[in-house]
Amino acid sequence: MTLTPQVKAILDQYESDNPGTKTNLARFLNAGKLAGTGKLVILPVDQGFEHGPARSFAANPAAYDPHYHFELAIEAGLSGYAAPLGMLECGAATYAGEIPLILKCNSSNSLATEKDQAVTGTVADALRLGCAGIGFTIYPGSEYCFEQMEELRELAAEAKSVGLAVIVWSYPRGPLLDKPAETAVDVCAYAAHMAALCGAHIIKVKPPQELVALAANKPVYEQNKIDISTMPARIRHVVQSSFAGRRIVIFSGGDKTSEEGLLNTIQGIHDGGGFGSIIGRNVFQRPKAEALDLLDKIITIFKS
Repeated sequence: MTLTPQVKAILDQYESDNPGTKTNLARFLNAGKLAGTGKLVILPVDQGFEHGPARSFAANPAAYDPHYHFELAIEAGLSGYAAPLGMLECGAATYAGEIPLILKCNSSNSLATEKDQAVTGTVADALRLGCAGIGFTIYPGSEYCFEQMEELRELAAEAKSVGLAVIVWSYPRGPLLDKPAETAVDVCAYAAHMAALCGAHIIKVKPPQELVALAANKPVYEQNKIDISTMPARIRHVVQSSFAGRRIVIFSGGDKTSEEGLLNTIQGIHDGGGFGSIIGRNVFQRPKAEALDLLDKIITIFKS
C-alpha cells in the first residue's frame, strides 16, 4: 500500500497506535474514489435500528435488502460502510475485501424513551467479519453519557489492542439541550472534543448551526471573536476543537433533504477543512441511479 503525503500526514498524528490500527486507518483513506486524498465518504446504515424499517427503507424498497447497501457503497467508490451486526453478517462473505467495514457496536431504538444505547456488537464480531474498525455512539449531555463513555473506553481499548480503528458518533442530547442546541456550534465542537478525548480515531458529528447555545459559552465566543457566521467557519471551529485537526472529523448528512441543500452543506464541510462526510438516508432513500449520481457529485466536491 503506497501512502500519499496527505495520508501519511494524517497517520503521523496517531502517535500511540500500533501498526495494525494505522493499517486499518490507511484502508479507509486508500479506498474508493477518494483514495489518497485524505478525505472520506462513508455509508452508515444503522437507521433501521434507530428509526424502524419503514421509516428507513420504504422510500426505496430495494434498501430492505442488506446486500443493496454493500453494493451501493462499492459501486459508488466509497471509503467505507458502517452497519450493525446483523446487516454486516448478511453480506460479509459475499463482499469480503471489497470495501472497509465498520461494525456499529451500539444502537438505540425509537420505541425506548431513554437517551441511551445498547451494546449489540463486540470486537470479536468485528474481527470475525473482517472489519477495519468499530463504531460507537455517545450522547454527551444525556443521563447515561458517563456509562456510555465507560463502555466506549473498554471497547476502544480492546479494539486498539487488536489493531482496529475506533469511530465515535458524538451526538449531544439530554435535558439541558433542546433540539436547536443539539446542533449549535459550541455544542457540536464540545461533542467532537469529548470524542477525541475518549480516544476516537475518527469522529462523527452533525453539521453545526449558527447558534451558541450554552450561556457560559456566549461571552467566550464574543470576546474571542470566534467566527461562526458561515458553514465553513463553523466546520473549521469543530475541526480545531478536535485537537487542532489532529483527529479525523467527518460530518453526518442528517435527515433526507434536497440535493441542492445537501451539496451546499458538503461544499461548506470541504471549504472548512472537514475530512469528509458519513451519509445514509440522503442516499439510500433515493433510487440507486439517483443515489450514485449524488454520491459522485459529493466525491467530486471533496476531490476538488
